[in-house]
Amino acid sequence: MADGAAEPGSGMRSGEPAAGAGAVAGSPGALPARAEPHAAGLQARLNWLRAGVLGANDGIISTAGLVIGVAAATDDSKAILVAGVASLASGAVSMALGEYVSVSSQRDTERALIALERQELADDPEGELAELTGLYEARGLAPETARQVALELTAHDAVGAHVEAELGLDPLERTNPWQAAFASAVSFTVGALLPLLAVVLAPPGTRVAVTAAAVVVALALTGTISARLGRARRLRAVVRLIVGGVLAMAITFAIGNALGQTVLA
Repeated sequence: MADGAAEPGSGMRSGEPAAGAGAVAGSPGALPARAEPHAAGLQARLNWLRAGVLGANDGIISTAGLVIGVAAATDDSKAILVAGVASLASGAVSMALGEYVSVSSQRDTERALIALERQELADDPEGELAELTGLYEARGLAPETARQVALELTAHDAVGAHVEAELGLDPLERTNPWQAAFASAVSFTVGALLPLLAVVLAPPGTRVAVTAAAVVVALALTGTISARLGRARRLRAVVRLIVGGVLAMAITFAIGNALGQTVLA
């Protein structure tokens, strides 16, 4: 059976509400609907959007730290540009590869867990039904209601019901590793371009200050977007990013300045 497919003979796909779901949703301790039309694909989209925001943050901070460190050591515009471009290229590739491997590993684990659940259902359907009933009782449903919900969901999509209740997974919500890798690489590149352009285009005497100011503004923007996506407090997210970015730039500036006065002197 393919992930998310309905049980033979049910005539329904797992993305459709089970019979009686409305009655259960209206009762005390009710469970949320398993899949609402307006929420279809929402989690997958949020996953790659978050990957994009994180990629942009990494691009801004890592590239800013590097070019500011080099700018503190030398006034050579070509050296700063080469270092910045190299950082951008290697960082984008690294982010894309890391995101692809991470999401692919997660998907492999999810597939293995779903396959295990399917096998357990085939080996002991009654025991799995009792387990599902117990899970719904633990969420606050009365034993009779929990039993009825478990029966209806099992008839509708046994694998989907157990995967969702036991593992917190939705077989229909799967992040695409290629999509996540692309989003991460593109966002890293866009984020890295800002400090790179700032440090190259600014006058030599103001390079560090202009780059630092541009980075703070960019981090405030990405922090706001990140907080909105995660429905978190905006101020906390923005302050956290700005403090981390400023700290990274201060450290690399100090190191670059020290090396410029000793090694490159």
